[in-house]
Amino acid sequence: MDVVVVESPAKAKTINKYLGEDFRVVASYGHVRDLPAKDGSVQPDNDFAMDWEVDPKARKHIEEIASALKGAERLFLATDPDREGEAISWHVARVLESRKALKNVDIKRVVFNEITRDAILAAFAQPRELDQELVEAYLARRALDYLVGFTLSPVLWRKLPGSRSAGRVQSVALRLICERETEIEEFRPREYWTVKGLFQTPDQHRVSANLTHLDGNKLDKFDLPDEAAAKAAVAAVERRTFAVAKVDRKQVRRHPAPPFITSTLQQEASRKLGFSATRTMQLAQRLYEGVAVGGETVGLITYMRTDGVQMAPDAVRACRALIEGDFGAPYLPSAPRVYKTKVKNAQEAHEAIRPTDVARRPAEMARFLDADQAKLYALIWKRTVASQMESARLDQVAVDIASPDRQVTLRATGSTVAFDGFFKVYREGRDDVADRDEDGEGQILPQLSVGQDLERLKVDAEQHFTQPPPRFTEASLVKRLEELGIGRPSTYASIISVLQDRQYVRLESKRFIPEDRGRLVTAFLTSFFERYVAYTFTAEMEAKLDEVSAGRIDWKNVLQEFWRDFSTAVEETRGLAIKDVLEALNQRLGPHFFPDTDGSDPRACPACHEGRLSLKIGKFGAFIGCSNYPDCRYTRPLVPMNRDEAETAKAAEIGPKTLGTDPATGLAVTLRKGPYGYYLQLGEATGEGKRKTKPKRVSVDRGTEPEQIDLDTALKLLSLPRTLGTHPETGESITAGIGRYGPFINMGDVWVSLKGDDDVLSIGLNRAITLIGEAMGKKPPGRTLGAHPADGKPVVLRRGRFGPYVAHGTTRATLPKGTDADTLTLDRAVEIVAAKESRTGSAGGRGKTAASKKRSAATAQADPATPASARGKASKSTGKGRSSRSGSATAADSSSEVETRAPRRRATRR
Repeated sequence: MDVVVVESPAKAKTINKYLGEDFRVVASYGHVRDLPAKDGSVQPDNDFAMDWEVDPKARKHIEEIASALKGAERLFLATDPDREGEAISWHVARVLESRKALKNVDIKRVVFNEITRDAILAAFAQPRELDQELVEAYLARRALDYLVGFTLSPVLWRKLPGSRSAGRVQSVALRLICERETEIEEFRPREYWTVKGLFQTPDQHRVSANLTHLDGNKLDKFDLPDEAAAKAAVAAVERRTFAVAKVDRKQVRRHPAPPFITSTLQQEASRKLGFSATRTMQLAQRLYEGVAVGGETVGLITYMRTDGVQMAPDAVRACRALIEGDFGAPYLPSAPRVYKTKVKNAQEAHEAIRPTDVARRPAEMARFLDADQAKLYALIWKRTVASQMESARLDQVAVDIASPDRQVTLRATGSTVAFDGFFKVYREGRDDVADRDEDGEGQILPQLSVGQDLERLKVDAEQHFTQPPPRFTEASLVKRLEELGIGRPSTYASIISVLQDRQYVRLESKRFIPEDRGRLVTAFLTSFFERYVAYTFTAEMEAKLDEVSAGRIDWKNVLQEFWRDFSTAVEETRGLAIKDVLEALNQRLGPHFFPDTDGSDPRACPACHEGRLSLKIGKFGAFIGCSNYPDCRYTRPLVPMNRDEAETAKAAEIGPKTLGTDPATGLAVTLRKGPYGYYLQLGEATGEGKRKTKPKRVSVDRGTEPEQIDLDTALKLLSLPRTLGTHPETGESITAGIGRYGPFINMGDVWVSLKGDDDVLSIGLNRAITLIGEAMGKKPPGRTLGAHPADGKPVVLRRGRFGPYVAHGTTRATLPKGTDADTLTLDRAVEIVAAKESRTGSAGGRGKTAASKKRSAATAQADPATPASARGKASKSTGKGRSSRSGSATAADSSSEVETRAPRRRATRR
């Protein structure tokens, strides 16, 4: 028996059916090993030796392959036919070799462009050896990516805290997006006007025409710069009569686009279907590996990672036969169409992406596919068939309508489809308005002849403004990368995915917008590593890697040349001061972070009005701060803010707002903003160290607008919590207050949040009793055992989360083990309550909390008047808790400046 290794179980299942019982097809599940994600996996000083590590998830798959090889004569490596597929085969062979699993086993490589019975059998009839040149191209690319990532990323982390990482190709793609955003920000719209006239022929046909000549001169785009000029042009037209001066007729041809390659498939799927590049490749992978059709698993499309536009002769003949049969001879060109790629450095190693059998029409295949698969298959099928169809022919007409003195001329244009040709099946999409062709029908003009008089019906002027260049879509970004020769078919989807995963860009309305952290990274790299994020350098490196694939240059020479200069550039940044980094970032990104919108100084500090705003770098990343620090502590984050963050920034601008003075204490009442929202404060902290006392504070309900709080409201809030009275049945006290989660009322262990019209400042005892009753009604009811002999308050037996307990006032006492709740008497309950109160030392109360115990212990330990025995007990009671608390305080103190200088929300998240 022979063993075949492929990447996926789906592919294995399909191929095994074609090969029969003499073969066992096993899946490797992709790459079986990679470079460990740690420094030193590639060793430039050791002739670029690489340390590979088998993926733990891949070990069981390797075991399965090794087990299958026992007694086998041949191992066929049948992974994908590109560079990455060759690398997977090479890794599998090397790992099996290291395990001594290949003794007396002949290793062969087979490649196929489609998973069909004929293609598989033909490939196995012509096996080959592993392509070492393709493997070396992979090794060079993997080493380059590793060296850039693990050398450049630490520089980013040191010099630009908050950054994620940098990649060889991803950084260049990010630069494209950031520079486009800069173009948009720097763009200044320019006003211009156009004039359009509506005319009518003697037989009542209407013709719309645009003004092209005024005062005998041809108008350029900005020759009518304002409304006054436009009105003057309208008046000039209205003063004259018009007739047809010239008629131009011509026929133009529109040719079909070539069949899909990886990049164009991703572009069209984005435009027409709304699929991301990653989603497109996932669906294409499934169509390639095979689906069940009529009881047989078959691949529906050819291999989907390709930059070749050619099709196999058999596929071309099948397309032409289908076109003639389904659409007729007029739609079939006299000779097959032959396409050549326009992609830089295209390998042309594989066919274009096409159906494996064009006779499998989309409508017939839809029942075997899910909705998205069916859409993508239909797109590929239509593009393939259209690529071999006859050209479309359009009749275009241009008519000049002029005044007798030839001082004013308007032009009318129109087009009609004389023969639809490939339009009948498919029309290629466009990304932006500026790119769109006049492929369809325009204005249909009536039959006009030179000298024919036209009646002027109306003349209108329309205002326009120039538009900035559009942001990149996934389709246009892939197209631009392809034009620049950056990346390869297998990398476009991962490039886009990595940029989004690192939160360097976001996708809004299908357009890429760079995040501020992405712009910072780009500004840093272009300032200090300009060469390595240059478009030409990256494209030239891709070309060299293709040269390695072709066997024309040595892969290690490419690495040595790159590493020599790159390592020197990285070393030069080691002594780079933070102020140098900030200066470069301020210069490059100043217009973005400090736009001049209203004529005022955008860098003026809104808090102190004296300092200058600039980029700063803190422990948690970059932010904007005032030059008057520490006297002025104004900061704001770089990243876009949500509502709460915007309020925080607003509060930072105004600082604490003084509402007035408390008449009872004479202390100032201020409104402030903290990490959990707005709060009120009475006075300021006094004392130092352990004698420092915190001022009284109370939270402001999130539903209350800060602007509506006056001194009277603030004093009422600061008086919280307030006692409403006692419950008539339990005798327990009911209070109202505001906590971290909003306003509440409380009785014992019953807490009720106030909602709707219930106001914490005005709610009365009766309403509070009702709400508490409703809340308690949701719990199992308690059983009143009787009145406590000491104070007459009720003693109630209740069942809680941890079992039955006795409640008296604010004391809660769990029943001792072995006590039967059903037979519990009042006397026994009083004994249980008394025992609990004696242990806590607070008769009638709930006792000290753990926090109060720690505070008491700490006080006893610090007070020299406290007896030694008491201090010893305090020491035991605090134990590790004291060390933990002091350690936390040290950590907080050491980072206090960072938290003050950097935006508070970032410090809180950390």
